[in-house]
Amino acid sequence: MTAVESDTAALGREQLRQRIIEAAAGLLAREGRDAVTTRAVAVAAGVQPPAIYRLFGDKDGLLDAVAQYGFARFLETKHTAPDSRHPVEDLRAGWDLAVEFGLANPALYTLMYSEPAKETSAAFKAGVEILMSRIRRLAVGGWLRVDEELAVTLIHATARGAVLTWLTLPDDRRDPALLTTLRESMVAAVTTQEPAVRDSGPAGAARALRAALPEQTTLSSAEQHLLKEWLDRLAADG
Repeated sequence: MTAVESDTAALGREQLRQRIIEAAAGLLAREGRDAVTTRAVAVAAGVQPPAIYRLFGDKDGLLDAVAQYGFARFLETKHTAPDSRHPVEDLRAGWDLAVEFGLANPALYTLMYSEPAKETSAAFKAGVEILMSRIRRLAVGGWLRVDEELAVTLIHATARGAVLTWLTLPDDRRDPALLTTLRESMVAAVTTQEPAVRDSGPAGAARALRAALPEQTTLSSAEQHLLKEWLDRLAADG
């Protein structure tokens, strides 16, 4: 087989794989997880069942691929989400976006987060990187109340909890105030009401830390002196 033929075969295989994944995702959305059988997916995709086993191994392999497809779709919404000039408003908007995706795709969202192993996908990791960049903006601006890693965990946990709780409630108990309250609780836990750093960048952060230095008791006097010298130099650069 020539290189061109090999590339053509690989492209055809990937297109077939994508067609099967989209057929499975459609069944999942319309009829639920139990409807996603290899036979039903094969019929929906217009292929023979052996093709599914050849490409995905078994039903669990297919469901893993559908979950990764879900993370990729969610990643597309993150890339297109507008950024405001205020990092706390960006945090709210990003949380709302995650919850809206979950409520619009309940079966897919439940599959995506049904097992921790699903979160090893490249798309999931890329989404976390986007979230980390927004958390970093909060940290640089002095808005972050907790450690960056903890902030990411809190944001994920509250958004996931909001979606999964909402989906378990009967229609007459689905009060939008639940989502708003959970979001604002997350914002209060993750951010401060006023930025600790007035000026962005290392110089502003250095000045803020230098101002708070006399109040701390963790460092020895020698360590405080050395740190103050470093902070003075950083502050002077601004």
